[in-house]
Amino acid sequence: MIPYDQLFENNRRWASNKKAGEPAYFDKLAAEQHPGYLYIGCSDSRVPANDIMGVEPGDVFVHRNVANVVANTDLNCGAVIEYAVAHLKVRHIIVCGHYNCGGVKAAMQPQDMGLLNPWLRNIRDVYRLHQDELNGITEEAARYERLVELNVIEQCVNVIKTAPVQQSYLAQGYPVVHGWVFDLHTGLLKDLAIDFEARLRSIQQIYNLTSTPWFRP
Repeated sequence: MIPYDQLFENNRRWASNKKAGEPAYFDKLAAEQHPGYLYIGCSDSRVPANDIMGVEPGDVFVHRNVANVVANTDLNCGAVIEYAVAHLKVRHIIVCGHYNCGGVKAAMQPQDMGLLNPWLRNIRDVYRLHQDELNGITEEAARYERLVELNVIEQCVNVIKTAPVQQSYLAQGYPVVHGWVFDLHTGLLKDLAIDFEARLRSIQQIYNLTSTPWFRP
């Protein structure tokens, strides 16, 4: 572990390097934020949003929790989506999971996880929805990786269900929701190629929260 005091030395070095490269860097950073992306990812320390996307501070609005869950009872996540869409006007929302996710792994285990139980239930619900496909995968590691992907897809659907996303897309044509998985072994991102408009159509009848349908029949 890096010594605590070293963190401040690292910070001073980082700030100095930024100012050396661009003297007005922090003046611009402090003025206002205009991120084009909302990133909803896992809290795992090995998956830093800005680094894996190759973007600077100010480019991406970030929300992270255990196993990148978008739960309808989570006011924190709901507030982030509302602020990002209604006030920051982000054009894209990315739900990013990662292989070797401890939260997803824990949800696959038949054991009492204490306070984590209600949170992991969101992932176990994903397993329940896709149990035929998952149970058909005989190799455990492959089943684990597929659950990571399916969890990302279902959390994308949960984002699409929200009123801010529905209303903004109807009025302005954005944001578009994407599902990614980060591979810790390669450092590469995998786009799950979610068909956003098809997902909108598939849930509109039940989850439409606007007075006007997104798509005419």
